[in-house]
Amino acid sequence: MNLKKFPVFVLTVIIGLAFITTACDNDDNEITPEQHVNNWILSNMQYWYYWNDEMNAEADKNQTPDQYFSDLLVNQDRFSWIQDNYQELLNSLNGITKESGYEFVLYRESEANDNVISQIVYVKPNSPASDADLHRGDVITHINGTHLTVSNYTELLGEISENHTLTFHKYDFSTETFADPVTINISAVEYTENPNHLSSIVDAGDRKVGYFVYNFFGNGPTSESEQYNDEMDQIFAQFKSEGITDMVVDLRFNSGGNEKAANNLASLLGKGIGSDDIFSKRNFNDALTQEIINDPELGPDYLVSKFSDKPENIGSQLTNSRIYFLTTARTASASELVINALKPYMEVFLIGNTTYGKNVGSFSLYDDEDPANTWGMQPIVLKMFNSQDQSDYEEGFTPNVVDLDNSLLLRPLGDPEERLLSLAIAEITGNPAGGRIAAKNHINREIISHSLDLKRRSFRLVMDKNDPLTKGLREKINVNTWH
Repeated sequence: MNLKKFPVFVLTVIIGLAFITTACDNDDNEITPEQHVNNWILSNMQYWYYWNDEMNAEADKNQTPDQYFSDLLVNQDRFSWIQDNYQELLNSLNGITKESGYEFVLYRESEANDNVISQIVYVKPNSPASDADLHRGDVITHINGTHLTVSNYTELLGEISENHTLTFHKYDFSTETFADPVTINISAVEYTENPNHLSSIVDAGDRKVGYFVYNFFGNGPTSESEQYNDEMDQIFAQFKSEGITDMVVDLRFNSGGNEKAANNLASLLGKGIGSDDIFSKRNFNDALTQEIINDPELGPDYLVSKFSDKPENIGSQLTNSRIYFLTTARTASASELVINALKPYMEVFLIGNTTYGKNVGSFSLYDDEDPANTWGMQPIVLKMFNSQDQSDYEEGFTPNVVDLDNSLLLRPLGDPEERLLSLAIAEITGNPAGGRIAAKNHINREIISHSLDLKRRSFRLVMDKNDPLTKGLREKINVNTWH
């Protein structure tokens, strides 16, 4: 098998990161910088792209790399993308971005005007936002002194990666009221987010409910670290020792991440699963799939991922073998992979909105040995299936209990009366949801945008370089650098 073209790679569904030698139609001295990069793009796309036999291989190489890349894509591809700085991508995949530490959702203020409001949905610990006493539920109206509107919010959001000012109304969830506006200065720093945002145990009558807010799939703050997975294991060890009877995993803010972390979470949740059971199956383009199958050192096993044996697994103690997930339209990719992977083994019950709908994945491709090429791209390279060969969620997973989670009256995450968690508790106990989550507090407010949409790590799944399934492939790559 000729694997000279196989890149150094990190899996986004990413299977992602790739080094590949640039193929050139002409001597480098005779081509433009754009053509140099575009030759590299085409060579990779011809080999890796899931729809490589349908792409526009005759696209004009005199275009800028982003334009050329776009012209190669097939019509059904809504996920592949390219950027001019691959290092920013790598940082983002590890949860490192320049920010102030608050995530938010944007709504139109009223049908009577063009104003936009931004409501904070969660604040990250030990961040400038937490230091500034911002909280879930606070509503922002101005950034750098300018009122958010439907025509300027995109531009204003581009300013929050640097130091900025916010004018906001503080929310008091105990009285469901908003205070008068105040303006504060807030800094932006290079912040490393821990995806294990919150865990707690809720006593609900004779039931004991584990609750876990997990905001992206990440192994650790560096490509070599397992810190976040180790912390996840400790959280579930606590759930197990406390004897939880039911489990709610909050993925409403989780738009993807690392495949190994996805496997870790699923291995902690699944009932009766272990290292002999299939977590997922991978399908590349026809040529690449056949090469892998025929290679004696890789073979069909490379296309199959197994669960991990986890002593902290809580699947066997869950009532009715049911797991509850809280979802939104931005629950995507790696999150959907976990949902799909668990369906053959237990009942999966969704509460919230229909998920994003991404059953395909991409490598992160770049060449860190070519100073003339700083570009990184994320072309779709594979489709994911579960152990029953199911991958029919292109339109997302439809929840069992539908709730758009778009009320301005937000209680803290983990509060038993917080809307989506309370709906889960109602399903668990059989008692109607009530209190402050009653219907009178819930309106159909259309979401304009979300801060998660701005993050490069969103809507991706990254395969870790140390995943056992990649080692055989890695050993065949004649390069010195692995990321």
